[in-house]
Amino acid sequence: MLKTKYRTHTCGELTIKNKGQQVTLCGWIQKVRKLGGMTFIDLRDRYGITQLVMEIEDSNIIGVEGFSREMVLQIEGEVLERVSKNSKMATGDMEIKVKNIIVLNQSLTPPFTIEDETDGGEELRMKYRYLDLRRNNVRANLELRHRMAMETRNFLDKLHFLEVETPVLIKSTPEGARDFVVPSRMNQGEFYALPQSPQTFKQLLMVAGFDRYYQIVKCFRDEDLRGDRQPEFTQIDCEMTFVEQEDILNIFEDLVKHLFKTVKNIEIPELTRMTYADAMKYYGSDKPDIRFEMKFKELNDVVKGKGFKVFDEAGLVAGICAKGAGEYTRKQLDELTEFVKRPQVGASGLVYARYNKDGTIKSSVDKFFNEEALKGWAEAFGAEPGDLMLILAGEPGKTRKALSELRLEMGSQLGLRDKTKFAAHWVVDFPMLEWNEEGKRWHAMHHPFTAPKPEDMDKLVSDPGSVRANAYDLVINGVEIGGGSIRIHNKELQARVFDILGFTKEDAQYQFGFLMNAFEYGAPPHGGLAFGFDRLCALFGGADAIRDFIAFPKNNSGRDVMIDSPSIISPEQLKELGIAIK
Repeated sequence: MLKTKYRTHTCGELTIKNKGQQVTLCGWIQKVRKLGGMTFIDLRDRYGITQLVMEIEDSNIIGVEGFSREMVLQIEGEVLERVSKNSKMATGDMEIKVKNIIVLNQSLTPPFTIEDETDGGEELRMKYRYLDLRRNNVRANLELRHRMAMETRNFLDKLHFLEVETPVLIKSTPEGARDFVVPSRMNQGEFYALPQSPQTFKQLLMVAGFDRYYQIVKCFRDEDLRGDRQPEFTQIDCEMTFVEQEDILNIFEDLVKHLFKTVKNIEIPELTRMTYADAMKYYGSDKPDIRFEMKFKELNDVVKGKGFKVFDEAGLVAGICAKGAGEYTRKQLDELTEFVKRPQVGASGLVYARYNKDGTIKSSVDKFFNEEALKGWAEAFGAEPGDLMLILAGEPGKTRKALSELRLEMGSQLGLRDKTKFAAHWVVDFPMLEWNEEGKRWHAMHHPFTAPKPEDMDKLVSDPGSVRANAYDLVINGVEIGGGSIRIHNKELQARVFDILGFTKEDAQYQFGFLMNAFEYGAPPHGGLAFGFDRLCALFGGADAIRDFIAFPKNNSGRDVMIDSPSIISPEQLKELGIAIK
């Protein structure tokens, strides 16, 4: 019930059924139009727009000539049937014959139009975000976010998950990104950290016997920004006891299906599973977009030994077959070559072969490969007349990364990355550790609490690099939506992992002693995961940037240009905190 002392109805709910009723509405002026002896005002609130109509003699009495966009009005009047109906508006069959207007507040002329297609640039709209939020499409993003949060809570509540809040001022711990730190006035020289995730706290809740925990929680990471990152972001954070990997995947696969069904009315099929090794081999990415095929084909056995130095000296020669792209022009192929040479892609060049519809094959290296050899390429790729073969060569890791970018680019150019289509899957069996050449030590690929696969336990000392983690990621349309793992719940195993990661016993005790001590008191087997809630909302909304689904986001420099933050603080505050700035 939205009736209050100010209004009887909203601007989006009146229909022809209300004809003849006396109503009171409140809202902002969207438009003022004067046609002959009539004045029309479109009055807007969160729920819609209602047309108001006044005759010229009424206008003179209430001074409507002075009305402008974004003024806040309260009006009283009678619901009439419109002569010229507007089928594009929910309220398009009726209008309000105004009898009385009260100006609740004036407005300056907005710096941009409050329309779906606005004339304001992004930086300007972020500076006046409170005005940008009045636009229908921006508000719709936040309504989608609200609905997804509600459906998530409803789903998890039915499965006996408890929503428990965890602290925001915590201890700094290494989790792969820089912490935001907060100085303590009462403990000068010491600092809190803002949580990169509630990881240790949710594990402690499992030790405490809560069995099933969740939280839609703010997290903070001081890292370079891009479209799918913000310094503060939101996770659907979950943890459970007495579970194995399959239990977790099944429950949260059902959550994903539930969200697609209830929010978008889309039935998605059972999620497929892909190992990390296969993801890297066939797609060059641990978050492959499987809306389209275009798998990598390794060609070392097919192309080497023909006198072409680029191939003969490469650690890996691999390529993709772009179905139906065989008619690409030389200009398009040159543009693809420039694309792979970009620093963020990293290839030194591109070799191509067009399989013409007449059955002939034309390549950029015809000097080294005859028609018969090129037919061997086509056979290896499974190419058909009309297809385009694209090949990169070089060091294996860099080549796979560059080929992954090329694959995505071709997917976009060929219309294979339709944002209205969804392909979700799990990536499993990640390496537990990765070698840091600069630091000459092992790092946890996920975090130091991730359990190894039981069958790989004996390799922890003898061959750490081959140990697979009991970890998993959810990928939708090539976006890593989130992931998790089965956790280590044994103090001895956790100490062994800390040792492999280069922690001294003193360091481990100082940073994680509270968790290891908790493991002394009957820690149950447990595991969980976290979904990036902002990314999930952006995916459902068909957007690339998560800031479109955050009420008050930061820009790419990590600034809130609306409130001008971050900002300097006064010398008095610095003195209270015991901090000196050089």
